[in-house]
Amino acid sequence: MTESIALAAFAHGLPKAELHLHLEGTLEPELKFALAARNGVELAEKTVEEVKATYNFTDLTSFLAVYYPAMQVLQTAEDFEDLAWAYLLRAKEQGVVHAEMFFDPQAHTGRGVPFETVIGGYRRAIVRAERELGVSGELILCFLRDFSAEYAMATLMEALPYKGWIAGVGLDSDERDNPPGTFSAVFARARAEGFLLTMHCDIDQVGSVENIRAVLTEVGVDRIDHGTNIVEDPDLVALAKARGIGFTCCPVSNSFVTEQMKAEEIVGLMREGVRVTINSDDPAYFGAYVGDNYVALAEYADLSHTDLVQLAINSFAASWLTPARRAAYIDLVEKYAAAHGVALPA
Repeated sequence: MTESIALAAFAHGLPKAELHLHLEGTLEPELKFALAARNGVELAEKTVEEVKATYNFTDLTSFLAVYYPAMQVLQTAEDFEDLAWAYLLRAKEQGVVHAEMFFDPQAHTGRGVPFETVIGGYRRAIVRAERELGVSGELILCFLRDFSAEYAMATLMEALPYKGWIAGVGLDSDERDNPPGTFSAVFARARAEGFLLTMHCDIDQVGSVENIRAVLTEVGVDRIDHGTNIVEDPDLVALAKARGIGFTCCPVSNSFVTEQMKAEEIVGLMREGVRVTINSDDPAYFGAYVGDNYVALAEYADLSHTDLVQLAINSFAASWLTPARRAAYIDLVEKYAAAHGVALPA
């Protein structure tokens, strides 16, 4: 028990980057009620317990059926700022010093909330967090893959005036019958505009490996979100490793939408030298922020303190920071390990 507590404290204090975090997925029930009251939104649930009772997810589709309707309480720039600020406060407590955060503008513009309202609120929270918390942040605009490529392109055009506030673009939502190649032209234009690229390749989907192959060889992404089904094709693993592709894995959320957290795959890829990282995905819904995910994986897979240091180093190596800032953060991780008498990875 003592070792478990020591490992948990070490994991939470370990300096880390979070690279797979949906801001809309950080909407805790208490904030949901507060925003509903502020904006005069009638909710079906009347208590926190009733909200949490709806979190009975068996797959990605059942999760999304709860996830999207909750966003109706987000209406003003102040709402979006409050949401991001609440996450960044929690992230600071979990050892995060840098966060690259997804946001889904189509989930808001499609119900009449202006793009500028969404990104303006999020941006204010990011600026404040750097100033007051010492946590740096970037935004990643995600297209919803269950809408058309034309709609995604229109959203990309709407984002161009805010290029300085957006590090890259991604693709999320329901992967069924929505393969990555559908959005190749959108991502090619995004690349031409200077954005970095990532795409969700969700766990255990129909055609998972083929989608991962397309993401790597046709779209040419810089990172892959989830993506652990790549272990089914050793040639793809070798390609991802050679390219230094980061994988933004989310152990606890995996355990909600599939049979287990994919610990064997995550740890196996780490041992092979692939840049797997640990993240929280939608922590308000899955009940675990990023430090909690480190602990859950460590306890399930019997990871050492040194393994956790490797995962933290990976989080910065796979980040979209400048090389100088990346090196500075990795140095911070190594100093933290040394201060706690933990050996660095070989």
